[in-house]
Amino acid sequence: MVLSVRLDPKTRKLIDRIARAERISRSEVVRRGIHLLAEKHAHADSFEPFQAIKHLVGQARGGPRNLSERTGDRFRELLLKKRSGR
Repeated sequence: MVLSVRLDPKTRKLIDRIARAERISRSEVVRRGIHLLAEKHAHADSFEPFQAIKHLVGQARGGPRNLSERTGDRFRELLLKKRSGR
């Protein structure tokens, strides 16, 4: 299939530069760009927030080991101190 596309001079120069650097045709540059964009959108549909931070989970070092114990109780104590300090 033949497709005509109007490009501004800046985009045309960019495609030409990539084609020369990769030693491929301008058409191949455009095809690869479309495939990359399609992959990006395919992954965006299945995005889960955890995926964005999974490399951080379990990476904390140092500090007390019991930080998650009695968190609700500690938070309540903190609020009561703040309230009584007024």
